[in-house]
Amino acid sequence: MSTELGDTRTPDFDATVGPWIEPGYRLAVAMLRDPEEAHDAVQEATVKAWRSLNRLRDSRQARAWFLAIVANHCRSTMRQRWWGVLRFASRDTIRAGPEDPTVQSLDIDNAMKKLSPDDRGILHLHYFLDLPIEEVAVVLGITTGAAKTRVYRAAHRLRPKLELMEEDLR
Repeated sequence: MSTELGDTRTPDFDATVGPWIEPGYRLAVAMLRDPEEAHDAVQEATVKAWRSLNRLRDSRQARAWFLAIVANHCRSTMRQRWWGVLRFASRDTIRAGPEDPTVQSLDIDNAMKKLSPDDRGILHLHYFLDLPIEEVAVVLGITTGAAKTRVYRAAHRLRPKLELMEEDLR
């Protein structure tokens, strides 16, 4: 049996973090609105998680711990100056047209895109990943009360955007 650091940590890492990589990717897409950037963010977050696996004391907290790393990396990606300079539509967005059957189901996605990254992130954590408020608070590094308030306010800001979209469909 090898005693290299990577060999002794890899099985634990796969079992601990592996199940949360896909939810982490979905969170990154919700925050960054770009699948390629989200893929890069999750990859970087996974490397950071692997390097700091020894800091995780309770494997039952792995979901919140890993999603917090992903969210923090997404925030730092958005702070970079070049982020807002050029933005190209993804090929999937360009292909979607009125005849596309998925357009009706994208209303919530389009409304979410109009929210701030923090609002998108907290709504995604709570409603799409079904994290309890307590775990959302841990992921974001805030109190449970603050998490409740932010979820409520983000949902409140989402409602008018959905109503406007509904009126446009009439």
